[in-house]
Amino acid sequence: MAKQSIMSILSKRNILIPLLVFSMLIMLPNLTLAKKRGGRMNVIDRCWRRDPNWRNHREQLARCSVGYVGKMNNNIGGGLTWYIVSDPSDDAIHPKPGTLRYGVTQVKGKKWITFKHDMKIKLAKPLLVGSFTTIDGRGAKVEIAGGACLILRKVTDVIIHSLKIRNCKAQPAGDVLNHDGAIMSIGPVDGDAIRMISCAKIWIDHNTLATSPDGLIDVTRGSTDITISNNQFIDQNKVMLLGHDDGFLRDRNMKVTVAYNKFGPNCHQRMPRVRFGYSHVVNNIYKGWGLYAIGGSMDPSVRSEANLFIAPKNGKKEVTWRKAMNIAERKKINFQSIKDIFENGASFKESDGDGNSVKPNYNKEQYFRIAVAINLRKLTRAAGALKCPPVGRC
Repeated sequence: MAKQSIMSILSKRNILIPLLVFSMLIMLPNLTLAKKRGGRMNVIDRCWRRDPNWRNHREQLARCSVGYVGKMNNNIGGGLTWYIVSDPSDDAIHPKPGTLRYGVTQVKGKKWITFKHDMKIKLAKPLLVGSFTTIDGRGAKVEIAGGACLILRKVTDVIIHSLKIRNCKAQPAGDVLNHDGAIMSIGPVDGDAIRMISCAKIWIDHNTLATSPDGLIDVTRGSTDITISNNQFIDQNKVMLLGHDDGFLRDRNMKVTVAYNKFGPNCHQRMPRVRFGYSHVVNNIYKGWGLYAIGGSMDPSVRSEANLFIAPKNGKKEVTWRKAMNIAERKKINFQSIKDIFENGASFKESDGDGNSVKPNYNKEQYFRIAVAINLRKLTRAAGALKCPPVGRC
């Protein structure tokens, strides 16, 4: 009997052990998939998108920014007013409660603006966004199209998140309600999607921008400490201008981080075009270009780091462009490529100068770990305005 009992136990073990191993093998792909899902997010998205209850923790977004903008802690905390847009109509002078312009111009102090439902907004005049304002389109399909678009003038601590902005129209001079609630006269505007004038600490994240008559994003007249991240730019000639003009010396202090964006399809030039200042162009995907991808003049410094440049099948393969100038001026342009990946014959002409690679020198709040360029297709998969389900993770 003792021998039979021992044999019975061993027999059971021989069955149980393979079953245990088989169960572990079944679970392993699910564990691997969970890791992959987490790994598909870049450092900004990992900070908030893994939270299934993010709708009740919207303000966490302010702690997720990286690059020169630093953290957006001034946009949250004491005195914050939550405002919900429920009406897509617009009046440039007498906005109705519930409209976007009402929230931007009539709500005082810190404001976090969200949207009750999907909507398309045609702005009658440019929307002048004030300091300490967050426009948060997450959870709704919000489109600003077919009219005027956004101007940020002499403001700080602004977040523009998860909007579709397209088909902006040039505007004549006229009166408009300023962000402080006062009526002001503005000159004609060219039709940029988002224009920054003498601003600081601005974060443009997860927007889809397309098809406007001038540019999609302008950073001008001394603006600095800007991060432009996780956006998708499509169907546009002039995409992004950093630096006002060749005579505006204040832009020497400009610092802009351009990270995790998708450029293309159908983008022609200025991704970005830089004057005077410094731009860290890092972990972006370029799906072709027409004239060039990265260009500059007037002593700019561009550190192109761990980007993926996919040259067009037909057309120019060179990534960079310099404005025509003499040899001495060309040597002042500092274009550096570090750990970029080039496909379809793409090439990058580095600096004609001394070849020094200027580092971004981020502080603790600005620093982020740079991803390997081979992973960018995964890390930028969600670039553009986000499609968040009614419940669960975005």
